[in-house]
Amino acid sequence: MASVELLSDTIYGSFEEAAERNPGKPALIFLGESYSYSELKEMVLHFAASLHRLGIGEDDRIILNLYNLPQTIIAWLALQRLGVIPILVAPVYTAEDLKFLARDSGAETIVCMDTNLRYVVEILPETPLKRVIVTNMIDLVPWWKRLISRGFDRVPKGKIPLGKDFFSFIHLLKEGRPSSLPPFQKGEEGRTALMLYTGGTTGFPKGVPLSETYFLIRALEWRRASEGVTPLGECITALSAPLYHIIGEMDALSPLIIGGETIILLPRVVLDALFDHIQRYHATNMFAVPAMYRMILEHDRVDTYDFSSLRYCGTGGDAMPAEVGNRWLKKFNIPLYQGYGATELCGAISLSYAKDGIPPEGSAGKIVHTDRFKLVDPETLKEVPPGEPGELLGTCDHAVKAYWNKPEETTECFLNMDGEIWYRTKDIVRVDENQWLFFMDRSVDMIKHKGYRIAAAEVERILQAHHAVLAACVVGIPDAGVGERVKAFVVLKTDVRGVSSYELMKWCRDRLAPYKVPTYIEFRDMLPKSKVGKMLRREMREGERRKLWEEGEKE
Repeated sequence: MASVELLSDTIYGSFEEAAERNPGKPALIFLGESYSYSELKEMVLHFAASLHRLGIGEDDRIILNLYNLPQTIIAWLALQRLGVIPILVAPVYTAEDLKFLARDSGAETIVCMDTNLRYVVEILPETPLKRVIVTNMIDLVPWWKRLISRGFDRVPKGKIPLGKDFFSFIHLLKEGRPSSLPPFQKGEEGRTALMLYTGGTTGFPKGVPLSETYFLIRALEWRRASEGVTPLGECITALSAPLYHIIGEMDALSPLIIGGETIILLPRVVLDALFDHIQRYHATNMFAVPAMYRMILEHDRVDTYDFSSLRYCGTGGDAMPAEVGNRWLKKFNIPLYQGYGATELCGAISLSYAKDGIPPEGSAGKIVHTDRFKLVDPETLKEVPPGEPGELLGTCDHAVKAYWNKPEETTECFLNMDGEIWYRTKDIVRVDENQWLFFMDRSVDMIKHKGYRIAAAEVERILQAHHAVLAACVVGIPDAGVGERVKAFVVLKTDVRGVSSYELMKWCRDRLAPYKVPTYIEFRDMLPKSKVGKMLRREMREGERRKLWEEGEKE
């Protein structure tokens, strides 16, 4: 049996080697269509050639504002071929979000869905964006499927404006001439291979530049985690995490660049469609947030599908309730293998390896051998005694050392200790003598909803921009179904009357991604602050948790 190893010291080189070894093997499955490795490689080279013709080259940055589509994978790999930095962002983002990201990243090109184009057109005059490449959800499926979909009006579509700055993805794909591409060369040591944005404590997202070597090391460990039950070459991954999330990045790209294996893509996760694809294509691997596993278990048609092909079901992005893991093991006879990580750590600093058997209850995997960690007192930053909980600091030889263009938040979240740069997770964990990590508590400034990290400060900033709001405090409220829900406490200006929670929620919906909009808004006369005027979010959060506990006791 072949062992899981890197095929090259570059991302594109690894993909090219995987394609050479497995030319006829399915690389992607999408809406019933299969794309072989040789077909995928050809599309990647054609698209890269068209981008090169447009003048896009090494170290440029391009925003990919797309769903989980073959086009997303094609564009991502084409950018690696050119040494360009992809910036993957959620297609549910508003114009305000896109404007900030375009300005902050300095990207001059965006690849977007036709359904999101109106946001892009709206922000063009206020951003560095010069080129817009537009695609549709069904651009790459056969013509007869497109005809049926449009005939039954089953696929959202938007209009593409005419003009020299707008390009059709499918036309670029057809017009590209791979022979015009310069020879592929490895970039400089430590080159940034991609950038993802994550919540910022100042209320603005912050860019996390991930190096090529770091990404390859993480992808290798990600694939090794399931090696004990899914040998190299046998993995068929049902992708349930979005590609703009580090979990989706790892889950989609590691099989493609490490194992020459197959990815099942769904533009959006609909549970019945996911179940059908697992059954039809005999998926072996899946990685999802705990909330999705709970939804699967509670789905009223789950028993009508065959999940017997699944061998490795990973979970991360949030703490997993023990009862979800126990129910999954009892129902499907395979454990949920949990990991722990962050975008700043390029995915998981701890993973549950199948070769180790069923993980201890409550654990979030073992610290991976490539990384170093410290557990410290969050106030003094002194190391805690072995076995005691503390804030997790992580680093490795190729770790992220700074945010993009964010010196203030870099200083807050990255520490120089013992001559090394360490990332502060602001999460409290315990690590036992066997290197198993146990999650204890999270930073009060970050809210986890269905695996998304939501910065409390970002939601507060939007609320406080409303003319009637004097102050706002946002916290996460525990919810068994989704991890946490967003709750806002709002103080209105004294001269304001008649402003409702509905109006403030609409205000947020117009300016925030849907998952960031508060589920609850409670009006207060004042909010608790420390002696130096800092908002006491922890006090607000603990008060809400006490109320939930008291209500549970009454029941």
